[in-house]
Amino acid sequence: MRPGEGRSGARRAEDGYAGGSPRPVLPCNSRKADHVARILVADDDVDIRELVEFKLSMLGHEITAVGDGAAAVAACQASRPDLAVLDVMMPGVSGLDAIKSIRADPSLADLPVILLTARAQESDVESGFDSGADDYITKPFSPRELASRVEALLTRTR
Repeated sequence: MRPGEGRSGARRAEDGYAGGSPRPVLPCNSRKADHVARILVADDDVDIRELVEFKLSMLGHEITAVGDGAAAVAACQASRPDLAVLDVMMPGVSGLDAIKSIRADPSLADLPVILLTARAQESDVESGFDSGADDYITKPFSPRELASRVEALLTRTR
């Protein structure tokens, strides 16, 4: 007898085989968010940007992804997101400079911002919070932890 089979050798309905059709398999931890948020993701590393975009979109959020700080500020001004996730070290306008621009704009001043960066020294973290970040996550990071922190920050700011 194989796992999932009863004494008769037939697949059980709770295993998704009722009617001969397996039930869809959902990715682990693909629980949808209670509220769809519009999230801006800015990172010059395409792989990181796509990973963050994928993870947060799996939670049901609408993602706008850009490759630098200037594009992040412009995207926020064009259409205010509910939250921004910014890399610190980007060409041109850094994530820290982008936060300063965001905080200086009255219509964006209270926008929740998470910094996602490889800069992990205590002075870097302090600088990130001093620039106006609401949270600071160091690379390498757990996509699951990022998702949890995004959800927690969205919950606190709603």
